[in-house]
Parts: sequence; C-alpha cells; structure tokens
Amino acid sequence: MSTPAFDAFAARELDRLLRYATALTGDRELARDLVQDVMVKVIQCWPLVEAAENQHAYVRKMLTRAYLSWRRRWAVRNIMLPFGDLPDSEPAGDHADGVVDRDAVSQRLVALPRQQRSVLVLRYYESLTDAEIAAVLGCSAVTVRGYAARALASLRLDHNPVPTSVSATIWEIP
Repeated sequence: MSTPAFDAFAARELDRLLRYATALTGDRELARDLVQDVMVKVIQCWPLVEAAENQHAYVRKMLTRAYLSWRRRWAVRNIMLPFGDLPDSEPAGDHADGVVDRDAVSQRLVALPRQQRSVLVLRYYESLTDAEIAAVLGCSAVTVRGYAARALASLRLDHNPVPTSVSATIWEIP
C-alpha cells in the first residue's frame, strides 16, 4: 500500500539510488537486490522518510547501512567481477587503453573492504564531505579519513599505478 508521495519519491530517486548502489557493490544485480530491500523498508517507515529534511540523504543512509550489514549474506555469493566496459571520457588516444585502465581500477575497487569502498563511493561518487560521510556511516570524521587513506593506499599498492585519466569517469556507472 503505497502513497502518492512515496510513488513520486520512488519515480524521482530510484535510478539515482540504483547508480549509487551499483557503485557500492560493484554488481548491478546485487545493487538491484539491495535497492529493492531498502525500498521495502522505506515504504514500511514512509512517514519518517517523508518527514525527513532531505529524503534522498535519509534513504542513501539506509542503503549504505544495509550494504554494510549484508556481510554474511553476500560473503557466500560475492564473486568479484569487473563492472564491464565503462564509457570512455576522452575521445583521443587508444580506446582499448582506457577500457583496460577502467577495468583495472574497477577490479581494485571491488576488492576493497566494504567500509573503505563505501567511503570512496560517498566521497567521489556522491561528493560528500568527511563530516557528511561520518554521519552516513555512524562514525567520526577521523575514522572516515582513516578509511579513505587506507583505501587509497590499497589502490596504489598495485605495481601498476591507478591511471589518472579514469579517476573521474570510473564513478559514471551506466
């Protein structure tokens, strides 16, 4: 039993939430499952969400927390696969190099622990500040900076450095 307000919210935000969940999980089908589960919770507590000052932020926080709490369930079926071919933002140069670079970055992102990946997605995909990320994750800004530092250090550990040409486009999930 949905309300017109919920229907309008879902129509307006569903694609955005799916893109965010895809960036978090690295798997579009898993992201759909996550968004579906969270939207069921949203409709169950719709009066709280509707009363929120920023409904998108409220649901994004629910989505992030659901993602972080699914460890046991996902551990069984979480197979690391690349995102696939992401669109190339630079028309010049060899297209294959851009695909290879993005694939390498995608695989390294998927390999990060959930907290670290969440921080990077919230920082670079959602453009949130450390304080805003801390509010979403329920931790301090210092902890957020620690997660970010460890995540970025992990991405740099590979013998092949992270390509700078894809740093902005990696978050453009189709």
